[in-house]
Amino acid sequence: MKRFSISDIESLIGIKAHTIRAWEARYNLVPPKRTPTNIRYYEEEDLKHLLNIVTLNEKGYKISRIAKMDKVQINDLVLQLQADYNNDTVQVLRLSDAALKYDEIAFAEILSGCIQELGLVDTMDLVLFPFMKKVGMLWQTGAIDPSHEHFASNLIRDRMIVEIDKLTKPDRKDPKRFLLFLPEAEMHETGLLFARYLLKRCGMDTLYLGQEIPYNDLKKVIAHYKPDYAFIVLTSLNLGKDINKILTKVLDYMDVPLLVAGSLISEFDILLDDRLTPLKKVCEIVEFLDDL
Repeated sequence: MKRFSISDIESLIGIKAHTIRAWEARYNLVPPKRTPTNIRYYEEEDLKHLLNIVTLNEKGYKISRIAKMDKVQINDLVLQLQADYNNDTVQVLRLSDAALKYDEIAFAEILSGCIQELGLVDTMDLVLFPFMKKVGMLWQTGAIDPSHEHFASNLIRDRMIVEIDKLTKPDRKDPKRFLLFLPEAEMHETGLLFARYLLKRCGMDTLYLGQEIPYNDLKKVIAHYKPDYAFIVLTSLNLGKDINKILTKVLDYMDVPLLVAGSLISEFDILLDDRLTPLKKVCEIVEFLDDL
C-alpha cells in the first residue's frame, strides 16, 4: 500500500500542511499513522477521506461541522455533490482520486459528465488543464508515480480524439493552414489535440504531426505543406526553464508565424519576435482564431 508524507498530502489536496495538522489537533480529523521512528505518514484511505473533507469544505461546509460526521455521512454528502459539474474544484479532486486508484470507469464517467454539462472548451480550461498541471507537479516531486500521469493522460488523449472525430468541420472560404507539432523532448499531446479541436471547429485546415518532431524535419514539412501558421504547446517540466532557447530553435527552422500555448508560457517571460504569438489562456486561443 502506498504511503504519503504530509507534504505529499499537501500537494495532492491543495491544503497547507499546517492546516491539516490543525484539523488533526483540534478535531482529530484523519490522524496519521507513524513509523517505528515516529515519522508520520498517510495511506490511500486517509487520502480519500481527506479529499472528501476538502470537497465538502469547498462547498461551504465548516470543518467543525464535518468533524461531527462519520465517514458514511461524509461519503454520502460527497456523492450528492459530485453531480455538480459546474464546481471545477470538486471535479479536479474527483479526477485526482480516480487517477490515484487507476479507476478507468470512474475517470471516464467524470470526464463525460464535465463535457456534457460544461462543453469541451470549458472542461479543458477549468478542469483538465488545472488537473494535468497538478499531476505533472506531483509526478516531479515524487508524490505520485509516473504511471498515474500516463494513465490520466492517455484517457484524456483518447477522449480528445473522440471529440475531434465527432466534430463536423464547417465550410469556410480560403481556410488557413496550420502545422501542429510538439518539439523535441515535449511529449504531452493534450494541449495540441485541443488546439486541433478548436481549429477544426473554426473550419481551419490542419496537419497534425504529434509529439517530439525532429527539428530537421520541419523545413521539409513546411516546404511541402506550406502552412500559414505553426502551432506548438509547451507543458513538460522536463524542458527546463530556458523556454526561450526552445522557441528560438523552433523559429530558426521555419519561416512562418509561430503560435505557442501551454502552461510553461504563463510561467516565463517570452522573447519578443515578430513571428511569435504567445497564447497564454484558452480564451486567447479562441479569440485569435475568431479574428482570422
